Amino acid sequence: MKEIKAFIKPSRVKQVVEELKKQGYDCITLSRAEGTGSLKRPDAFPSLEFKVADSPVVKLEIVCNDREVQTIVGIISREGRSPDPGDGLIYVSHVEQAFRVKTGEELLSM
Repeated sequence: MKEIKAFIKPSRVKQVVEELKKQGYDCITLSRAEGTGSLKRPDAFPSLEFKVADSPVVKLEIVCNDREVQTIVGIISREGRSPDPGDGLIYVSHVEQAFRVKTGEELLSM
């Protein structure tokens, strides 16, 4: 199993999630976050809450089988892209094990 973690612009979240769901990927976690970048954008500003952050982002997390990684990364990249700089980053990590909170049952495959 793999975990895909993507940091994308809030304005692109709807398009990314809609396309993921359309392709059958509907177990998605979204979190608000703030990112730091080069601070070269004219509208970038330090956050009042996070003194070093300059842009709001959404962290999208999804766990999938190894064979689904390229499809999901492609969807996020295609739908998350904008004409402006700073569209975000995508990370892929190996998931050692996964368990259900309620039962403690190990999820052997997704």
